[in-house]
Amino acid sequence: MGAASSTEGEREPLLVPPDRETSIQPVYSQVYGRRWLVLTLFSLLAFMQGIVWNTWGPIQNSAMHAYDFTKSDIAVLVLWGPVGFAPWLLFIWLMDKKGLRVSLLLSAFFMVIGAALRSVPVPEQHLRRWLIHAGQLLNGLAGPTIMSAGPLLSTTWFAPDQRATATAVASLVSYLGAACSFIVGPLLVPAPNDTTRAMVNRAVVSTDTQMNHIRDRIQLVLYAELGVVAMLFAAVLLYFPSRPPMPPSVAAASQRLSYRSSICRLLSNVRFLMIALAYAVPTGVVAGWSGVLDMILTPARVSQVDAGWIGFWSIVGGCVFGVAMARFADSIRGMLKLILVLMMAGASLASTWFTLTCLTRLTHLPSTAATLYTSCILVGIFINSSVPIFFELFIETVYPVPEGITCGVVTFLGNLVTGCLLFFLTFYSTELSWLNWCLTGSCAFSLVLILFFRESYDRLYLDVFVSV
Repeated sequence: MGAASSTEGEREPLLVPPDRETSIQPVYSQVYGRRWLVLTLFSLLAFMQGIVWNTWGPIQNSAMHAYDFTKSDIAVLVLWGPVGFAPWLLFIWLMDKKGLRVSLLLSAFFMVIGAALRSVPVPEQHLRRWLIHAGQLLNGLAGPTIMSAGPLLSTTWFAPDQRATATAVASLVSYLGAACSFIVGPLLVPAPNDTTRAMVNRAVVSTDTQMNHIRDRIQLVLYAELGVVAMLFAAVLLYFPSRPPMPPSVAAASQRLSYRSSICRLLSNVRFLMIALAYAVPTGVVAGWSGVLDMILTPARVSQVDAGWIGFWSIVGGCVFGVAMARFADSIRGMLKLILVLMMAGASLASTWFTLTCLTRLTHLPSTAATLYTSCILVGIFINSSVPIFFELFIETVYPVPEGITCGVVTFLGNLVTGCLLFFLTFYSTELSWLNWCLTGSCAFSLVLILFFRESYDRLYLDVFVSV
């Protein structure tokens, strides 16, 4: 498939069906109960990576008040996430050569050191800001493994009828962590004009007292995140095997292409590049769009708090709907393209609805809180829930390219789109209405590519028709 095809030796499975006419003993696959523990540890680490990445956005007013951050500082703190994907080739090489355990330990180590640097309570503000930026960058370096290893984990540990579900859980939980930061941060850190009840009851509250209180609460959040990340690092260090004693399926044990051959295969496969762009463009744009959602909704008289809740529910809805659709895909295997067509058609309609609603002076469409909430949340649900379905289709399209390499390439492309968009928004753009049209166009662009995409299911064929 694509521009280059694999040889018979590369496609020959290590687990082969028994020959009835010989006395060779068959090799059986096996699914282990410990797979749920492995998935839980990975998911918790991904959850914390998402929370740490989005620490500062929900409390940006408090951070600007306490640490003299500017809006550019806050934007750069978020930008360190996509920047962490710069050495993606190194991380996917490590995942391919050393396996899940070594790759995840390195990512967890980066997260621990990064969380520790952010928590150092130095009094000098300039040094403190550099430590926080360094910590965010190290957390971003954990992203290439955290965001691309889910399909590898599902193939290595889970049976074919559970793979899409495991992929959905592992790949979406980092989004859920970013969503929960919208609750954790504002819940624990007061806004500059919203200190504790004891302070409010005072006749006069000094600015220094208020600032010190906000700093203490931010420090509490940083310490709490450091403690959880450190415990997860210790848990992964104690127990996180790269693979089970016996593979769960024929595809899990089959021979794969080498690292160099895999990269060449991916870059020369037109069908893969089509579906990779169909994934990277809308997911990258929606990530940048949601990051400035409060500013986009300001002309519609939506408060920052309400905008945060819209972002939260769109991500949570996308995670729940994504797991449900992945479970549905497991039950009717071979229908990934149809599911993606329906999802991206829904995303195109929802984003068009939202864009036209924001232009109510021209379109005369009703611009109410209910319409803005509904259209915005539907955009997040349709796009975010498509991520695990895309991942499964990538792997089926380019099999026998290893899962870690395939998903590492596409997550890099998605973060490249997000990084470019955030960089442009941070330093060159002040008017944001065009971003709504950009979102609508990206969804329509993805839908067209998926419609013209010719699907294939080589990995599924191997599992179904090569019985053991």
